Amino acid sequence: MSASSQRTPSPAPSETPSFTPTTAPEPTETPLRWTAEPSGRIVFTCYIDEIVDQICMINADGTGYTRLTTSFATDWYASFNPNGESIVFSSRRTNRFEIYEMDADGNNLRRLTDEIGSGLYAPAVSPDGRTIIFANEREGSQSIWRMERTGGNPQPITDLTFEELDPVWSPDGSQIAFASNRTGSRQTYIMDADGSNVRQVTNLPNMGGRLSWSPDGEQLAFYAGPPNQRQAYIINVDGSGLVQLTYEGNNTAPCFSPDGEWLVFASSRDGDLELFLIRPDGTDLRQLTFNQYSDWQPRWSP
Repeated sequence: MSASSQRTPSPAPSETPSFTPTTAPEPTETPLRWTAEPSGRIVFTCYIDEIVDQICMINADGTGYTRLTTSFATDWYASFNPNGESIVFSSRRTNRFEIYEMDADGNNLRRLTDEIGSGLYAPAVSPDGRTIIFANEREGSQSIWRMERTGGNPQPITDLTFEELDPVWSPDGSQIAFASNRTGSRQTYIMDADGSNVRQVTNLPNMGGRLSWSPDGEQLAFYAGPPNQRQAYIINVDGSGLVQLTYEGNNTAPCFSPDGEWLVFASSRDGDLELFLIRPDGTDLRQLTFNQYSDWQPRWSP
C-alpha cells in the first residue's frame, strides 16, 4: 500500500521553473491584517488506541475533542462534505481500503465503494456535493478516480502510467490539485476536473502529497522535505510566491481554514504528531492538541 501522509515519513511542462522559498518571519505577534480567531471544526486521523488509526474531531479553538469511529480497522483520510454535515474517509473494515461516509457526529455509517481497487484513499467531495474524487490503488500504483456521491459510476481521471495521489478540489470545483511523479520525482500538479490541461506547479525535492487550496483558489498548501524533517509551504497556483511556513520538527498535511486566515497541520515538534495552527505568513503558531498519541491528516470544516 502507498500512502502519502504517514506518521513517520510515507503531460509535464516544457520548462520546469525552480523556486527559492521566501523566509517567513519567526512566529511572534499576529499582524494587524489577520483579524479572525480560529473557528469551526477540524477532522483528523487519531492513533488513539495505539493499535489502529481512527477518525477524531476537534473545534478549532481547541475544545470538544471527540472520537468519531471505534472500529478495529484503520480509518483515515477524512474530509468534510461541503455543507459540513457528513464526513468521507477511507477504511479497511473489509480486506481492502474502501470509501465510507458518516454523519459529522459519527453516526449513520455507509459504505460507498465495493472492490474497484486494492485500496482507495483520500476521498474529497466536490463543492456542489455531487461528486467524490479519490486515489485508487490498482496494479501497485495509484491513479485519480471520480464517482457519483452515492458511489455510483466510478471512473478513472488519470491512468496508471504514474503514481498520482491525494486529489483535492479547487473551491469552485473546476480544477483538481494532486501529487504525481510525472517528472520522475513527486511534485504538485493541477488539472481540470475532467482530467485535461495538466500543469506542474512545484519543483522541489522530497515532496509530500496531502494538499489544500486557499479559499480564494489562488494558493496551494503542501509539505516537502527529507523524511522526519518535512516542512509546510504555500505557493501560488501559477508556481510563483513559494513561502516556507515551518522550520522545525516534522510537519505534514497543511490545510487552509475556510476564511483563509489560518492553516492547520500535523507536527512532531513535541515528540509525537500533534495538530498546530499557523497564519499564512508563518506567524502566530499555536498548538491545538496535546496527547500522548499521534493526531494527523487534518481537514477543516467548510
